[in-house]
Amino acid sequence: MSAESKPHLQLEIGHVLFIDIVGYSKLLINEQSEVLHELNDLVRATERVRAADAAGKLIRLPAGDGMALVFRDSPEGPAECALEIAQALKSHPEVQVRMGIHSGPVNEIVDVNERSNIAGAGINIAQRVMDCGDAGHILVSKRVAEDLGQYRHWQPLLHELGECEVKHGAVIALSNLYTEELGNPNRPAKYREANGTGAAVIPSTVVGSIVRGPARGLLAGLALLFLLVAVGVFIFSRTKTFQSRRGAEAAPTTSHSIAVLPFENEATIRTPSICRREFLRR
Repeated sequence: MSAESKPHLQLEIGHVLFIDIVGYSKLLINEQSEVLHELNDLVRATERVRAADAAGKLIRLPAGDGMALVFRDSPEGPAECALEIAQALKSHPEVQVRMGIHSGPVNEIVDVNERSNIAGAGINIAQRVMDCGDAGHILVSKRVAEDLGQYRHWQPLLHELGECEVKHGAVIALSNLYTEELGNPNRPAKYREANGTGAAVIPSTVVGSIVRGPARGLLAGLALLFLLVAVGVFIFSRTKTFQSRRGAEAAPTTSHSIAVLPFENEATIRTPSICRREFLRR
């Protein structure tokens, strides 16, 4: 097929909510069907899903043990829907889910069943965001955090986590979306396991740009080299100071003394000429 006859990708920005059932693979086959059916009913019943679906601004994609909801109307759509789902799940503790939100380019494709589907970076990164969370978490990427942060009512609900390494060595910075009653306020296990303290893996100003691991390794190596040089200079200066002090203490002390000669009466001192005259007289 020539380049001119190839169809161009129709990219658009999709606001994606990715949902995953935690512990799905550990359930029995009939339990898996029951939990997935229950989650589907809860999602379809949310007001945000019904409104976007009625306006033709929503695409629902099955994802094995979960689903992806692509909102085309507003970046607030996935966040509002996630909070509605979290509220509904309070009455269904047997259904444990984690959710990830990202806004990015998506494009429509035709799958193997000749049905319309969605692919693109927006879907992929939303799944990576979700993968960093645990049961109850609603994690959002940098782009979503920046968009929602422009609204006063969302700002108190966004809690920066820092950066997290995901598939293929990529690093994404995230925020945790929760209220006093909804969501999971605890740090995700991936952050706690990264350094054993629960601190952010890599500090970040506003959540979420994607960077590569080698750059971080280079910065860490330069920092270590600078530290070693500083320690070497300090030890060298201390050694020189110590040697100078020891040299000063070991240097011989020059003392001055005064010689005291016996006193002789001037009258008894005779010159050689006087002694010679006296000798001749004799």
